[in-house]
Amino acid sequence: MHALCPTASSLVTRLIATGLSLLLAACAGFIPQPGPPPEATASPDSATADYQLLTLPLLAVGDTQEHEATGYPLHENDSAVDAYVEVAQRPPEQPLFGRRLLQHALRSAPGSPFLHLGDVMDLSCRSEAERITRILEAPGQIGAVLPGNHDGLMFGIYAYRLAEVALDRDAERWQRVCRRGGGQGGEQALSKGEFMRLYLDSLRRSALQGAGLPSAEGRRLSWRHPDAQAFHSAIEAEWLDGVLAADSYIAQRLRLPAAPGASRAVYLIGLDTNQAGLLTSTWDVLRGQSPGSLGHVRANQIEAVRRWVTEGRQRGDLLVFAGHHNWNSLGVTSRLMLRQLMREADQPLIYLSAHTHRGFWALHRVLDAQPLLELNVSSLSDWPLAFRRLQFAWNERTQRLKLHGALLPLRPDGASAQSDAELLEAWEHQVCAPIGLDPLTLLRADLDLVRRQRDQRGSLVEWAVSALAPVCESCEAPLFEHAQRYQDEMLDAILQLAAHLGGGAAGLYDVPLPAFCGEQDFADCARSLQAQPVRAFADQVLLFRHKAQLVDLLSTALDRLESPQAAAYMACRAVQAARLDFEATPDDRNANRGEARRRSEQFFRVEASVGRH
Repeated sequence: MHALCPTASSLVTRLIATGLSLLLAACAGFIPQPGPPPEATASPDSATADYQLLTLPLLAVGDTQEHEATGYPLHENDSAVDAYVEVAQRPPEQPLFGRRLLQHALRSAPGSPFLHLGDVMDLSCRSEAERITRILEAPGQIGAVLPGNHDGLMFGIYAYRLAEVALDRDAERWQRVCRRGGGQGGEQALSKGEFMRLYLDSLRRSALQGAGLPSAEGRRLSWRHPDAQAFHSAIEAEWLDGVLAADSYIAQRLRLPAAPGASRAVYLIGLDTNQAGLLTSTWDVLRGQSPGSLGHVRANQIEAVRRWVTEGRQRGDLLVFAGHHNWNSLGVTSRLMLRQLMREADQPLIYLSAHTHRGFWALHRVLDAQPLLELNVSSLSDWPLAFRRLQFAWNERTQRLKLHGALLPLRPDGASAQSDAELLEAWEHQVCAPIGLDPLTLLRADLDLVRRQRDQRGSLVEWAVSALAPVCESCEAPLFEHAQRYQDEMLDAILQLAAHLGGGAAGLYDVPLPAFCGEQDFADCARSLQAQPVRAFADQVLLFRHKAQLVDLLSTALDRLESPQAAAYMACRAVQAARLDFEATPDDRNANRGEARRRSEQFFRVEASVGRH
């Protein structure tokens, strides 16, 4: 058996799991969640006039899903799957330019701390973490990241399954998909424990956040910031090894910045909802559910954060809870344990989440009579692209806690968008207008790339047949063919950027190029690779690696283009591509992200309050 080809038995397992997931997704109907009732209109004599602002703004973002697009082509990230699971492969603008949306969000509020609600990465590769860390560690930026199901799990969606451990004990396939530039060798996949350690290293590099934070050694970490007013107040973490590594966790307590005259402190307890161990992952597959879709919080994490709840109640603080998974995507056992923990806080309850890529407000009363208000933040990788600015207020007389969550970016008139058209207008005003180019020029370029990416996906039948063919080198030919097309599309996007920005893209011409480019500049090298014919499977593999290597080098150079025009250009293209891809997706296959369904769950709402009854 050649090392390039996975075994037939492991492929059968994945094919069955994929088929079950698609079947269940097709059968599932959409039922809007119960949302909070309308807020009473404020008037001088009404209870709403009694709210006191407790916190300064906190920026909330989620699901950036930085994607390594130049790794070894495998069935899990093949474009043919994208024809059936829409987010398997996004438009080429997303892996090239998508991180500029996060950069824009953070720069839009330079004095505010941020909360990233998880799925920083997509495939959970070291290269993805490196690229996004550069943005999160911008000078003067303070914030926290909660782990998502794509942060530290195999291929970004699952831990080791029972069937996979025996066949791929060293996760070699995961390593291959993470080897940027189509390279060979090296440990490039990022496990849950490694993700946690990299994150703690990042906090330590910030004197404001990580003062006294010990190095991530051993199996447990219990830390408190020496400054009681610090944003990063405390951390509880535990590491597990081997196939149980996904049951590791990192929980964080954040002190939200106080508004002038605030009478009570507000702390956010950031939970790790991704304690997805070996048996959980296997059971998810047997049920036909994508592992990672269901969140889990284990008893050891609950006990570790219980002291924070006790301390908060004794001091009279208000506690807000947060986790990557939306409330209804947490396992029933996890919700029951969390409800019991929250009950001890003896206060109104708010939960912040991400994961759905659509955003909503919900009011939960299942499993407990006390209402739980949830704000789900939409994604920065799929439409509706949006983030939130959060502030909390307290009504002492009615004992109600209010959350104001402005939907960002704001419209040109400073108001939050009330429709998808207004949300697109807000993005275009902030990231497209400053470029100074004809907007139709960029729109045509993005429309062409989105159409090509969707038209060249291949078919699930072709994907399945190639997977089940006799074990051989050439059985992977369709994967390399699809991967080549995607590299071509990314090269075209980079060539367009160079043409549109002119001197603003001069840094691309300073990139040291591989030997296969000869004396050509990057543009000529890219075009010659795109025109090179393929005669045999070995040629296909070599040509893919050359294209992937060039894309990887140029993508790194794109991150060094820091002029306002270049940053706006890349953010604008990511926005347009996400919107065009969304519009081209049939409404029954967009994971309930259609505007009508989001409106039924109050996506465009900007504030709600909750009491204890």
